[in-house]
Amino acid sequence: MTITHLVTHSGGFHADELLSSVILTRLFPEAELVRSRDKAWITPGEGRIIYDVGGQYDAEARIFDHHQKPNPLREDGQPYSSFGLIWAQYGRDYLRALDVPEHDIEKIHASFDRGFVLPVDLLDNGAVDASAAGPLFSGLTLPALLESLKPAFDDREEGADDRAFAAAVPVARAFVEARIRRSAAKYRAEAMVLAAIEAAGEGRILELPMGMPFRAGIEAAGADHLLFVVHPRGADWALTTIRTGDDTFATRADLPAGWAGLTDAALEAASGVAGAKFCHNGRFIAVASSREAIMAMAELAVAEASRSDAAQSAASRPAG
Repeated sequence: MTITHLVTHSGGFHADELLSSVILTRLFPEAELVRSRDKAWITPGEGRIIYDVGGQYDAEARIFDHHQKPNPLREDGQPYSSFGLIWAQYGRDYLRALDVPEHDIEKIHASFDRGFVLPVDLLDNGAVDASAAGPLFSGLTLPALLESLKPAFDDREEGADDRAFAAAVPVARAFVEARIRRSAAKYRAEAMVLAAIEAAGEGRILELPMGMPFRAGIEAAGADHLLFVVHPRGADWALTTIRTGDDTFATRADLPAGWAGLTDAALEAASGVAGAKFCHNGRFIAVASSREAIMAMAELAVAEASRSDAAQSAASRPAG
């Protein structure tokens, strides 16, 4: 069936129908977007998808409202907004429209649902409050930012809400599609990291062909023996540490303390490596002018980390 109309409610708008419009206008670019509360429009009919209005949820009839009682719930009992309902029905097709590889569709659909769609659903239903982000950040949640694009309360010029909605859709689209691109890139990177881990064998240094997200791949492979990552960075090469989690700056091993904050000749002298160029004061990244130089620095970092581990083990053993 050809979809000719995408129908949501008129008046002020919220993030859920705005983000739903991002999905649907990508899939049905020839369809007309209609904002109305007229019964003739918000009743299921041939060639139309209705969302966030109409008082029904019936995917076969292509109506996706969530305001009725009982309201549609996820399997875990959390409430859907229209965005969650549209994503559940059309999200996989949307990912295909963005050329996400078929083997990553389910993973990205689920992760985007958990990390992007669900928070919008919960905020729209009042199941959580934006203040949970803290008073400093509550106004910077995505729904709050999107809804700040609505006209001022006293802008009563005819069509103001519809013009604001139309202007807000591409803004919302930029956020959605950037997040999808990042997710797709993450899975591409993971495949490259897994191949590099296999090539590294039991070595403590992972060499990658370019800078990329690597921790997820390292953890998926169970490569607990790895301590550092090296990769080209423009004309230089970088040596980086491996964080132990998403929400911490703790690493499996730091770069040598004697390198911290040094550059060029001072770092060459401290490390003994010609071509050493920079080490961050936080000891999580260093840069050298060549692969040979960065690999030498990486080997020195591994040796120091091993000595430190041995010293700590010896200190922890009971005396006698």
